[in-house]
Amino acid sequence: MIDSHCHLDHEPLFENIDEILKRSKDAGIKKLLTICTTLESFNKIKHLVKKDEIIFGTYGIHPHEAKNDKVTSDLIIKEVKQTKKIIGVGETGLDFYYNNSDKYDQIISFEEHINASIELNIPLIIHSRNAEQETLEILNKYKNSKLKILMHCFTGSKNFAENLMALEAYFSASGIITFKNSLELQETFKFIPLNKILIETDSPYLAPVPNRGKKNEPSFVKYTAQKLADIKKISNLELIKHTTSNFNNLFF
Repeated sequence: MIDSHCHLDHEPLFENIDEILKRSKDAGIKKLLTICTTLESFNKIKHLVKKDEIIFGTYGIHPHEAKNDKVTSDLIIKEVKQTKKIIGVGETGLDFYYNNSDKYDQIISFEEHINASIELNIPLIIHSRNAEQETLEILNKYKNSKLKILMHCFTGSKNFAENLMALEAYFSASGIITFKNSLELQETFKFIPLNKILIETDSPYLAPVPNRGKKNEPSFVKYTAQKLADIKKISNLELIKHTTSNFNNLFF
């Protein structure tokens, strides 16, 4: 298995990283992609990717941080080139769930990340919440740029997924698909082709059932994998085989 999106620099994961790694490996995890969200976050990620061969990282600024942590595509490119184990740009994107007072900053930041991703020819990890139309409008501007898109923790509509599929996007399922109230999302993942799906924890957030409410960690990705296998009506082994292959095809 591969956890395509976790935050090992966040607590309580960072202070317990040795135990987290042991449980991850015991669960059968072969790779962990720890995702950058702030300028400070990247300092920890540079340390983490050196700690173990299964840990890889990204460089990016979360949309909620776009007003404070401003970056240019040139800066992103420079930081990514520091180490071969930084394999993605993000997470970036648009999030208008709470308010859109920083909408301009989010859009500017998103486009800087997109340009860096295209220049580096590595995947862009996108966070999109309450911003489907705006996200599509921006991405469609780059539809002829061979942009590699990964929609992290996808919770969007089926229509949104269909439009993103036209851009050759990949979709990552989180523990949310195990929640009782996620029936519509489960139907959307039933619709998304198997060769475009990844799995993630977004740990330490969004722990899947049966650990909902607890601090999440990468080893819990097995519950998301099992639920997704049930949704797709395939074996757990086949689901893991496909999602692992999809991750490697996208990032390596």
